[in-house]
Order: sequence, then structure tokens, then C-alpha cells
Amino acid sequence: MKRGIWTRCSAILFVAVLGSVTMPAWSQDKPANNLQIIHEKLKADKKFIVAKYMELTESEAKKFWPVYEDYQKDLQKLNERLLNMLQSYAGDYRNKSLTDEKAQKLLDEWIAIDQDEVKQRRAYASRVVKALPAKKAARYLQIENEYRVLIKYDLAATVPLVQ
Repeated sequence: MKRGIWTRCSAILFVAVLGSVTMPAWSQDKPANNLQIIHEKLKADKKFIVAKYMELTESEAKKFWPVYEDYQKDLQKLNERLLNMLQSYAGDYRNKSLTDEKAQKLLDEWIAIDQDEVKQRRAYASRVVKALPAKKAARYLQIENEYRVLIKYDLAATVPLVQ
């Protein structure tokens, strides 16, 4: 139970900082260098949490961390697509210029991102299982899922409904 509490506290901090990244899309922009600093801090914090709870042997670590790094790079690509979609929506929301056609394109992109995330999770799950014993692989995928769920929750709480 202790792991769950610590992970949730860390995740709440993660989402709070993420909220400071997503909120500017609806109000004002932050300087890019501040966002880069926040992004690097979040990556380091996430890796620390993963390392702490995975309890990897040296042999497991050698196999796991390259897979982890590849997965994070691919997740970043999905996150950038999501950010681009949200920035487009934010601009239309602020300018009250969202048309049905634009809304349909945003919806199509949102669904495509979700589908690509599932494909990516499936592909990396098999790579993680090859690198680690199944229980540790499942643990990592749970941790990764918690982060993804918290990001989506934060977005659901901060992104205004289409008007």
C-alpha cells in the first residue's frame, strides 16, 4: 500500500506541473525555455519513480532501460501530436472560430492518437516482457498506465468543452 500512496503523491505533483503546461493553451503562453525545463524535470521524476518501484537487478536493468528510453521517445511523439491538436483547438476556442469541419478533423486526430497509443502499448508490452520477468513487466506497464491516465484526467479537467 505504501507504494501506491507514494506513487499517487508523486503523480499528483506530476499532474500539477503538467497542468501548468496545459493551462497556457487556454490563457497565455509560457516562454519555451520554461516549458523545456518543466519537461526535463518531469522526465527525470518519472524515471526516478520507475527505477524506485521496479527493483531491477543489474542484468534486468541492462535489458529494460533501453526499451524504456525507446518507449518514452515514442510516447513523446504521441504527446507532441496531442499538444498540436490541443493548440489548434485552443486557438479556435479563443477566437470562437471552431467550425463543424475543424471539429471533425480534431475528432479524427484524437481518435487516431488513441489508436496509435494502443498499438504502441501493445508493441512495447511485448518488448518489456522480453526484457523482464512477467511480473516486473506488468508492474512497469501499470506505472506507465497510471501516468497516462493522470495526464488524460488532467486534460479532461482543464480542456474546455466545445462550444
